[in-house]
Amino acid sequence: MRPFASSADLGEKEQTLEVLAEGVYALTAEGDPNVGAIEGEDFLVCFEALATPVAARAWLARLREHTAKPVRYLVLSHYHAVRVLGASAFGAPVIVAHEKTRELIAERGEQDWASEYGRMPRLFREPASIPGLTWPTTTFSDRLTIDLGGGRGDLVLQYCGRGHTEGDLVAWLPERRVLFAGDLVESQAALYTGDAFHTEWATTTLDRVAEFGAETLVGGRGAVARGGAQVAAAIAQTREFLNVMLREVGAVHGRGGTLKEAFGNAHAALAPRFGGWPIFEHCLPFDVSRLWDELDGVERPVIWTAERDRDVWARLQS
Repeated sequence: MRPFASSADLGEKEQTLEVLAEGVYALTAEGDPNVGAIEGEDFLVCFEALATPVAARAWLARLREHTAKPVRYLVLSHYHAVRVLGASAFGAPVIVAHEKTRELIAERGEQDWASEYGRMPRLFREPASIPGLTWPTTTFSDRLTIDLGGGRGDLVLQYCGRGHTEGDLVAWLPERRVLFAGDLVESQAALYTGDAFHTEWATTTLDRVAEFGAETLVGGRGAVARGGAQVAAAIAQTREFLNVMLREVGAVHGRGGTLKEAFGNAHAALAPRFGGWPIFEHCLPFDVSRLWDELDGVERPVIWTAERDRDVWARLQS
């Protein structure tokens, strides 16, 4: 059986800080979670918090080579532990998330923390530094706008519909046509869909993401997409991954097959294009399990626990 999830992925990834436009930054890391920052007139908006305060402080040290402005807003695209548990390092007076994200933290934040630590231990640099769950101070249902001041325009936080989770948001900088898409879009990285709403994500949600007309897109993982063609390709790749899953798992489910058979068919169909991309093997058992539940009529994702993770992995990877 393969090593569990990413438990054997212990090699350090090279981090690259990219200046996307004046005062707009992204940190990518060879398929590890991406983060970003946008300068306001006299403050910063940071996007995503990483898994621990120690990991977040290393990112902030890189950012401080470019700007000394204080962090006023920390924006969380969704509730997953590797995105939120480093929040205390930022000292942000305002932590923004979608209202559904706050509900999900309350409902399953503790279990998700244990689950993700077991799956991806390397991302949790000095886990003892985490003070507890991260709680948003500001939430919204549809749209929230931050005035950046000094003629820099607005940063628009937008809910595009259910997708990677029930509460994903994106951050749109219209003055620069830069979109921070969180895990709603991946650029040359596989998808994690274990808490997803596959059909909605593959259709209306990605349609809304595409409607921004971004010229630069920072996905949840993978390279920054630069130029309209690369942005369109990242969105199309994300949609294709979902559609192949829907087709393959749906066909097995529809004819009364087994979950393990559905996993095998989805793996065979996806691997030629996506198999070499980050986290493909890690994610697919959990992806197929969630989609199978959806096809069974389970509306909201079943809560992942460390025990359930191991059970699903053993059943599908044995």
